[in-house]
Amino acid sequence: MKIELSVNGEDQVFEIDPSEKLITVLRREGYKGTKIGCDEGHCGSCTVLLDGEPVLGCLLFAACADGHELITIEGLGTQENPHPLQTEFVDKGAVQCGYCIPGMLLSAKSLIDKNPDPSEEEIRRGLDGNYCRCTGYVKQVEATKSAAEKMRGDS
Repeated sequence: MKIELSVNGEDQVFEIDPSEKLITVLRREGYKGTKIGCDEGHCGSCTVLLDGEPVLGCLLFAACADGHELITIEGLGTQENPHPLQTEFVDKGAVQCGYCIPGMLLSAKSLIDKNPDPSEEEIRRGLDGNYCRCTGYVKQVEATKSAAEKMRGDS
């Protein structure tokens, strides 16, 4: 079957099997920044934004994305023009191995888009479901808070 959707602002048509998960289709189509972690919906490595909401690509059938807007990590920023979240994650030392970072960044983006001034507790809840084996989450929370401040123009 064919699905039509917007991926990172570009209209796309993908030929899929109705039983395929979104993560499988995205990676096949070249969106390699979205990671396969546990493949069971526990780790958050496959997080993408569907109409601005974080969803787990390993659990969502690709057919469910038909007609929707999807943002992958490739759509967040570029090397030349990184998103403030990307800059702050690097500057605050929130990136170690990097495997969880695409999901963390997209979850943080969704949170800040809805709440430009999140508290630490709101950030922790917004990042919940994204497992990081390298850190204690402190740096990711600090980076998200700092990025929100910069995006508001507070610093």
